[in-house]
Amino acid sequence: MTQPSPEPSQTFVLRNLFVGDEGIRAFWSILLFLLIFALLVGTATFIANKIHPVKQLPRANAELTLRFALTNEAMLAAMTLLAIWIMSRIERRGRSYGYGGADRFKLFVSGLVWGLILISLLVLSLWMGGFLVFERRLLFGADILRYGFLWLIGFCLVGVFEESLTRGFVLYTATRGVAGLYQLGSKTPHSTPLGFWTAAVILSAIFCLGHTANPGESPVGLLSVFLAGMFFCLSIWRTGSLWWAIGMHATWDWGQSFLFGVADSGLMTQHRLFATHPQGSAILSGGTTGPEGSILIVLVLGLGSLVILFTLPQGRYYEQPAPAIQPEPKPAIAAV
Repeated sequence: MTQPSPEPSQTFVLRNLFVGDEGIRAFWSILLFLLIFALLVGTATFIANKIHPVKQLPRANAELTLRFALTNEAMLAAMTLLAIWIMSRIERRGRSYGYGGADRFKLFVSGLVWGLILISLLVLSLWMGGFLVFERRLLFGADILRYGFLWLIGFCLVGVFEESLTRGFVLYTATRGVAGLYQLGSKTPHSTPLGFWTAAVILSAIFCLGHTANPGESPVGLLSVFLAGMFFCLSIWRTGSLWWAIGMHATWDWGQSFLFGVADSGLMTQHRLFATHPQGSAILSGGTTGPEGSILIVLVLGLGSLVILFTLPQGRYYEQPAPAIQPEPKPAIAAV
C-alpha cells in the first residue's frame, strides 16, 4: 500500500518559504552565502596555520605588517570571490552582483585615480590647516618603489575583499529582497531604488560596526565609515558596477597608510613613506583615528559624490532577473 502524497497546498507553502519567482529567496541566499564564506575562511585559516602559524599583533602595537596584509587580504579576497562564484552557480545568475559590464577596467582605473586625488585633498587640507605634521621621511631610493608597489597590491586586495563582501553579493541580493517587499506592500514602481537604498543604509551601518574594534577609532571616524559606505553605494548605483568603488577604496587606503603615513581607522602600517602625527583638536585633525576621524572628510566625500554624479557613466545595477528555477513542463495529455 503506497503512502499518500503530501497535500498540494502543503508542498506549495513549504516551497514558497524557500523559493520565490526569482529562485531562492533573498534571506536564505544571504544566509547560505555567509555560511559558505565562513566555512571557506575557516578551512583556509586552519590549513594556513598548520603550514605557517601566524601570531596576531598585540593591541599595543597597531602597526600592520606587509606580509600579514598580503597573505591575510589575499586569502579573504579569494574566499569571498569563491563564495560569490558558488552562489552564482547555485542561483544561476551568471555575472550579476555588479562585477560585469564592458567598462569595468576603465571604472577601476578611474577609481584608482580619484581615490588618490580625494585622500590627497583631505591630507593637504589637514597639513595646511596645521592639523597634521610631517616629521620626516622613512623610505629612500628603491625602497619607495618596492614598498609602494607591494602596499598597492595589498590595498587592492583590501578593496576587492571589503567591497565584495559588503557591497557585492549581499547588497545585490538584499536589494532584490527588499525591493520585493516594497513591491508586495505598495505595488510602487520605485521598489528597486527603495530596495537598493534601504539595503545600502543597513549594510553601511554593519560596515561601520565592523570598524568599532579598530584601535584608536572615534565617533567621527565611525560616522565617516558609514558615510563612506553610502558613498561607495552611490558609485555602484550610478555605474551599475563595483569596480570604481574597488579602485577608489584601494588608493584611498594606500594614500593614507603608505604615501602619507597617517593612521587609517586607527591602524598604522610598517614601511610607510613618512612619519606623521596629528596636532590640535581631534575633531579637526582626526586624532588617533587618522584623517578619517576629521570632520573635514564630510566635505571631501561630498565633493567625491559630485564626481560620481557628474563624471561617471550611468549604468544599470539591478534588473528583475529571470526566474532562477524554471517550473517543470506539464506532461502532455494524450488524446483519447
